[in-house]
Amino acid sequence: MKKLMILIFFFGIISTGFCQIKSITFEEIEDLQQIQNRNIIVFIHTDWCQFCQRMKQIAFKNQEIIQKLNSDFYFLDLNAEEKRDIIFNNQTFKYKPSGNNVGVHELALQLGTINNQIVYPVLCILNEKYEIILQYNNYLSPKDFKLLLEKLKE
Repeated sequence: MKKLMILIFFFGIISTGFCQIKSITFEEIEDLQQIQNRNIIVFIHTDWCQFCQRMKQIAFKNQEIIQKLNSDFYFLDLNAEEKRDIIFNNQTFKYKPSGNNVGVHELALQLGTINNQIVYPVLCILNEKYEIILQYNNYLSPKDFKLLLEKLKE
């Protein structure tokens, strides 16, 4: 029993030291912008993209990045192959199939297309009016991601 209490105490201390990114939905963004205007960071990815998964495992687990994202931005996580309809900025975006169980979401195309193509992962930064102010379609190391967040905050 004493060992169990020690383990619970130990894991309680460890888990409070780690926080997670507060990811919101596109449907929530309008209400949040009325409370506080912030730039929006949309992470557009797929399940099969190894660079996307690497960013999730490395950059999005970095405590400094998590803290900056949570305090200064609204963060949205968008799987480009999401099949549900998404309502954003008074428009409904749908999944567009292009073959057998293959396709892309219209919103991912709208926010992630650079030079007429979409290459994952994509970071799309929107201002409070939902205008694209920056698109970046490449893996970002934690160091580079922190620099980007600092520049966006200025």
